[in-house]
Parts: sequence; structure tokens; C-alpha cells
Amino acid sequence: MKLLITGAWKAEDWQLDELRSAGYEIIFMQDERGELAIGADSVDGIICNGLFLYHDISSFKNLKYIQLTSAGFDRVPMDYVNKNGIEIHNARGVYSVPMAEYAVSGALQLYKQSRFFADKQRACKWEKHRGLIELFGKTVCIVGCGSVGTECAKRFSAFECCVIGVDLYPRECGEYSSVLPIDELDSALEKSDIVVLTLPLTEQTCGLIGSERLKKMKKEAILINIARGAVVDTNALIDALNNGIISGAVLDVFDTEPLDGSSSLWDMEQVILTPHNSFVGDGNARRLWNVISTNLRGFKK
Repeated sequence: MKLLITGAWKAEDWQLDELRSAGYEIIFMQDERGELAIGADSVDGIICNGLFLYHDISSFKNLKYIQLTSAGFDRVPMDYVNKNGIEIHNARGVYSVPMAEYAVSGALQLYKQSRFFADKQRACKWEKHRGLIELFGKTVCIVGCGSVGTECAKRFSAFECCVIGVDLYPRECGEYSSVLPIDELDSALEKSDIVVLTLPLTEQTCGLIGSERLKKMKKEAILINIARGAVVDTNALIDALNNGIISGAVLDVFDTEPLDGSSSLWDMEQVILTPHNSFVGDGNARRLWNVISTNLRGFKK
């Protein structure tokens, strides 16, 4: 079986050797935007991230298996995959821990005025801030209760927050005080101090958080987006931040990346902005290998 691996997975030599010993013929391409090293119709399986943004999936006539190195499926033509019975896996659980830690860190940076103290440190200025906020007792709404959302729930719960979830598939889950259906999102936003977005980008979730929903949030609330940028209406968010409709935001994802240098988000004191970096963690390589090897063993059987 010919397995095309792109530079989206930084495989170790021993991992490639293990795949070869399992009967896979490895073909490697570093840049997913480049030319294929072999004919597309000879590829049986692919490990990639955004390969199908640059190569027509229909040209892979014998494709039977896809392993994504990302958690989302939004870069893959899923209609084609499902229609043609192609087995597909995402990197579920691989990045959940660092993303959850990032969400908590972002909330704490805003609550504990980290930017204020960093500025004072650079200026060698001894100045107290009397407006620090506690996480204790706050209500946290996590929109999207999959692997990332649940890891977030565990960590906010450790600070004795009340954690409510909103999901397409409401259910009882020990990490949340309750998991509400998506049609109860508005009522959840109204009572939440922190809103964390961890849901996938789909036709239904694109623009989910717009002007009207931002107005339903508390003025003291902060929005944390570690999902996809297009889940939030960026212009509406900028307006909400400028006009005090919400107090702050922690943004790791944007509808256009890189974020344009002219965006007013760069200069907002109440915004923490990072370049789609929340998924990075020193345990990712180990977790990703576990996912890849487990899924390939199952496919081989």
C-alpha cells in the first residue's frame, strides 16, 4: 500500500521504519503545495493537513484512507470523502491539552492584568493594580464539548468555576454542570463570564457569534476563540470591543490568516492575540504518533 506523507507530520526515522515494516510504502512530500512525487492515482493512503486545498481529491482515484494532522475536517471535501467511502481520521485529542491550557492562560492574563505589569516591569516602575479578578466562582460557557472543550472544562473546574457546555449533542458529562443544546446558546451567553469557542467550523457554525449574540453577553465577559476564526463575525467583535459590549477577547484564530497588519485588533489593550499557536505543546508528537499508528493498524486489519 502506497502511503503519501506530507510535511504536516514531522515523522521520526524510526516511525517511518515501523510503518514500512507494517507493509506500507512511504512516499514523502515536504510542501503540500508542491508537485506530487508519484502519480496521484497510485496513492492508496495519505497523511496530511491541507493537501486538498492545493490538489484535487478526485485525482486520487485509488484513495482509501486519509489521516489528518489537524483536529478539524474543514480543509477536506467531506462530501466527496463520504460519497466514495474513503476512511478518514482527524487528530482527535492530540492538541486538546495545550489548547485547554492556552484558554485558561488567556483568561488569567486578562483577569490578572499581565499586560499592565509587563509594561511596568519594562519601565522599572513599582505600581500596584487594584482591579485584579478571580477565576473562582465564575461561570464559564464552553461552546463545543468535544475533546478540546472537555479538557478546557476540566481545567476551569479546577479553579472552582461553574462550567456549562453548549453542544449539538447535549448529554450528561461529569466535567460540566450541564451540557445544553445549541438552541439554548443565547441563554448560556447571558449568564457567562467567560465564553470559550472550541466547536468545528461548518455551514451551521460559520458566523455563529455575531453582533446580536455579542450583545447578549455580559459587559464584563471575555470571549476566547480557539476554534476557527470564521465562527466569529470579526467586524462585530471589533465593534463590541470598541463600544464596551464585552470587556475583552483572547484570539488565536482568524477568518483570514495571517491577520492583516491593518486590523485594529492588533492595538487593542483588552485583546490577547496569537498566530494560531494554541495547539503547540511538547506532548503533541507523542500523541499524534499514537493516533496515526493506532488508526493505520486498524485500517490494515
